[in-house]
Amino acid sequence: MKLKNIPAALLALSAMACQSDAAMGGLHSQLRDSAGIRIVENARPPTGSRLGWRIDPEPSVSIGVLEGSEPHMLFNVSDAARLTDGRIVVVNRGTTELRVFDARGTYLDTWGGKGEGPGEFDDIFHIEPLPGDSALVWALMEPDVAVFGPDGNFARSFPARWRLSDQPFDFIHPLAATSDGAILAVQNQGFVTTDTVAVELWDMDGVFQLALGTYPAAERYRTEASNYPVTFGRRLAAETWGDMIVVGPTDHYEFRALAKDGSLARIVRRDHLPIPPTGAHIEAYIEQQVSRLPEALVEVRESERKRFQSVPVAEHLPAFDTVIADARDHLWVKEYAVPGEQAAGPLWTVFDPEGRVLGFVETPRGLEIYEIGEDYILGRVASDLGVESVQVWRLNRTSTPQSESGQVDPNENREPRSAGPTLTQARKS
Repeated sequence: MKLKNIPAALLALSAMACQSDAAMGGLHSQLRDSAGIRIVENARPPTGSRLGWRIDPEPSVSIGVLEGSEPHMLFNVSDAARLTDGRIVVVNRGTTELRVFDARGTYLDTWGGKGEGPGEFDDIFHIEPLPGDSALVWALMEPDVAVFGPDGNFARSFPARWRLSDQPFDFIHPLAATSDGAILAVQNQGFVTTDTVAVELWDMDGVFQLALGTYPAAERYRTEASNYPVTFGRRLAAETWGDMIVVGPTDHYEFRALAKDGSLARIVRRDHLPIPPTGAHIEAYIEQQVSRLPEALVEVRESERKRFQSVPVAEHLPAFDTVIADARDHLWVKEYAVPGEQAAGPLWTVFDPEGRVLGFVETPRGLEIYEIGEDYILGRVASDLGVESVQVWRLNRTSTPQSESGQVDPNENREPRSAGPTLTQARKS
């Protein structure tokens, strides 16, 4: 990975001096320094093992019903956040508004709405809490970021994106915010035509503060008629992590943590065996994509299936899926869920604030996680009937590793095999 705007000396990995070798419950993390950068090399947790943290078997709060009062009937939820007083703010994208509930899930208020006035939206997608329980709200294609006060009153707005060229989708937009209000902004990866994307820091008014470098962009297959992600292709994961920014392409298990002055502070790695995709993986992936279309659209489904079959396939499955930092500055890295392979629930590798692996944690199946607090996980689930619910699950953090034989692990009982054209082969042909 090539990084710009960071001195080359900071990236030198030679002449490493080993400082310590920690063993925690059978997990080994080696910490080294190189040119002032902390490098943390981690072993993979044992297959079938689980960190001794427990998530309750049922949610403590569930907001969302099939029939009932209108505020509890959610539609196209895209995000949610829990404020410091326990209120839960749900981004109900289907009605272009924020719905506010108390800590028990009782409806309290609605903020925003569809329109062109102050605090109104044409679309809405993401909420990011700020100090004092104010909140940033934006959508990818909206022109502005809105700021709401803790009482739900519209406070101000500022540009949500900055165009980088004359290409229609070449812009940089907010992605997350640090605890003190700095905004992490990343170049749009969905239609980018370059091999790299820019990462920046803005202040709370959307004013550019610092360039954090350029990083490998999402891999896409482009023709005159289409623009598709490469099957199992790389994406760039980026997130705030305590007072740092963490970035890492999903094609290998490595993260770079940047201080807010732009310097490279830490490199975190975890052992990972690259897995070539099989024909079964590819078929299952295509069916996942096609199944998102209504069953009645038979011809459209078949057309999309043929298009996906023509898309190049990456040489290896992704090393991981996504990253989330919790309220205690632990970094949770979601293991890639291989299409066609069943698992009891999503599996996450949890790193401590220094970047050392603590172990695997399994979260409830079907739960799309928006936020991990001190003692809770907040996310969204959808029933077989399509009923959406925003739920709070209690998280009990203990330190005794547990072994759960019989749990399915992403790398368990899998032999590397290859099938289908790889991305490299497609580029050569």
